[in-house]
Amino acid sequence: MTAAARPRRSVLYMPGSNTRALEKGRSLPADALILDLEDAVAPDAKAEARANIKAALSQGGYGKREILVRVNGLDSPWGAEDLAAMATSGADGILLPKVESADSVLTAQNILDDNGGPADLALWCMIETPLGVLHAEEIGRSTPRLGGFVMGTSDLAKDLHCLHTPERMPFMASLNIAVLVARAFGFAVLDGVHLDLSDEAGFEASCRQGLELGFDGKTLIHPKTIATANAVFGPTAAEITQSSKIIEAFETASAAGKGVVVLDGKLVENLHVENAKRVLALAAMIEDLEADQT
Repeated sequence: MTAAARPRRSVLYMPGSNTRALEKGRSLPADALILDLEDAVAPDAKAEARANIKAALSQGGYGKREILVRVNGLDSPWGAEDLAAMATSGADGILLPKVESADSVLTAQNILDDNGGPADLALWCMIETPLGVLHAEEIGRSTPRLGGFVMGTSDLAKDLHCLHTPERMPFMASLNIAVLVARAFGFAVLDGVHLDLSDEAGFEASCRQGLELGFDGKTLIHPKTIATANAVFGPTAAEITQSSKIIEAFETASAAGKGVVVLDGKLVENLHVENAKRVLALAAMIEDLEADQT
């Protein structure tokens, strides 16, 4: 299982019931958007939001941004109809809320298939309940179409009866498990949202912690946080330069038949070269995406 490699530094939730937000999404410097039919939409606005998202995606204009649609759960009155409507919407992926088993993923996949969904339409899973965390490996191996995990730390906090602390220690086991499963099966994994929009320092710290834990990016609830997420989760100029030096040193040593490569006093092995190539590939994709957004 592999998710298509692409930048996912900043992934912004946008309510499907807000047509102005859907329009604004076409000009925001976010790597990806989650057009939401679930938590951000009131029950009496679900059908309208569904129609809004279909119309927006039909119109296009989102460029190279990755577009996910978060549907309502299959245990709700709207979930099955959401999946049927979004199967041919043109979205890159469908985000399923509160996933707790492989069966629920496969049920959603069958509904998409029955309604003409393309074979490459990715399925993404919110990991936001204790059972979802405990079954993360089962969910992770459920289908080759799995695009990634998205952490739902707000719902998880409610179920765990834990606190939102600055260090996020109550979530650490859950975050670690999600990253482990994502890396084991080769798909993406996104960190949960930071709720306090006035806490800019706390948001940046949360992004840096997510980067350190291995997340690909951060889910966001406001456009003003995009720039910070992009800066934290994107390779720095120093990392790009160092990655180029690592690859060059390794290739030069290999061409000369040398078995040991040393750069700036540090041993360079295959694993360092692989990571350097990943960094340069990500930097190139970010440059391409940002050029498309200008």
